[in-house]
Amino acid sequence: MFGPDKCGATNKVHFIFKHKNPKSGEYVEHHLKYPPSVPSDKLTHVYTAFLKPDNELQILIDGEEKKKANFLSSEDFEPPLIPSKTIPDPDDKKPEDWDERAKIPDPSAVKPDDWDEDAPMEILDEEAEKPEGWLDDEPEEIDDPEATKPEDWDDEEDGEWEAPKIENPKCEAAPGCGEWKRPMKRNPAYKGKWSAPYIDNPNYKGIWKPREIPNPEYFELEKPDFEPIAALGIEIWTMQDGILFDNILIANDDKVAESYRETTWKPKFTIEKEKQKAEDEAATGSDGIAGFQKKVFDLLYKIADIPFLSDHKSKIYDLIEKAEKQPNLTIGILVAVVVVFVSIFFRLIFGGKKPAKVEKKPERTEASNNQGGAENEENKEKEEASNAPRRRPRRED
Repeated sequence: MFGPDKCGATNKVHFIFKHKNPKSGEYVEHHLKYPPSVPSDKLTHVYTAFLKPDNELQILIDGEEKKKANFLSSEDFEPPLIPSKTIPDPDDKKPEDWDERAKIPDPSAVKPDDWDEDAPMEILDEEAEKPEGWLDDEPEEIDDPEATKPEDWDDEEDGEWEAPKIENPKCEAAPGCGEWKRPMKRNPAYKGKWSAPYIDNPNYKGIWKPREIPNPEYFELEKPDFEPIAALGIEIWTMQDGILFDNILIANDDKVAESYRETTWKPKFTIEKEKQKAEDEAATGSDGIAGFQKKVFDLLYKIADIPFLSDHKSKIYDLIEKAEKQPNLTIGILVAVVVVFVSIFFRLIFGGKKPAKVEKKPERTEASNNQGGAENEENKEKEEASNAPRRRPRRED
């Protein structure tokens, strides 16, 4: 299986092959590790895979090498074509007295006499004083004086009408409104629940692993035993239009493929590129905003393809797509994307999440439509429920 797959968080050029194990007779599916990404534009692209006699795989996009791998290397395919020589013994069991704990509570430790487990974490700050100008008799919220009862309001069916609340304008200039309460502060006597300190476990034996035995399915191979190509098929799982495939070539000479690429794809790509450039220039006008937007979007799409951002890729794609569809919101969307990047960056460095700030009047957000896809039949249903794929139409050659 070879070709582009861009759907949700998936963005890669597949290379998958099945190989028959000469020992077991079973076919095993092997996937290329770290495949190249699919170009993020609306132009026609050509994908080429060279299977060389020296066991080398070379993947080109538009004639440019994007990936090189070796069929016999365990670093390039998962699972590796040649199985490992040994495997864990499935019949080997961990002894009952095997202790895997590196640290244990100190059995000789005793809780100090002055340790109070019931002391609260926070206490009232007795030194705090009410700020000058505090409005004790003013509520934080008042009825909206501009609100009026709707003409079609029926007290019997809808109940007694009440005006919506707004923030009390008198409280904006004051340090606070309503009943003043003394704030809390950390209790210096708080120690929490006592627990014994940990020490090295004298019975520690390490993490148990089953012993290794010879792999009955292991075999040696100088080159893959590929079967002849008998047919060619196209697998498409999409929820968008604008995807076309043509000019599929299988040859035993890379020069033939190169010649065909130059005579069929290159002229088409050149015309499309010039047309796209003209459209961008026409849309740009005198201020250059549209051209700037396109460059920014292309850059953001490339950043979203960075592997460590894969868990957040769908969210980033949704923000970028919203900016593309609504150019007048571009600056705001770009700020949102930057916030996402910064949040992810700090989360990776510091870990964890900070408690969300509760707002009194949350803003409404517009939900995006979810679409999905799959790279094989087993995960199609899962992908349909996942975040929407990038919906930038493209053509594949």
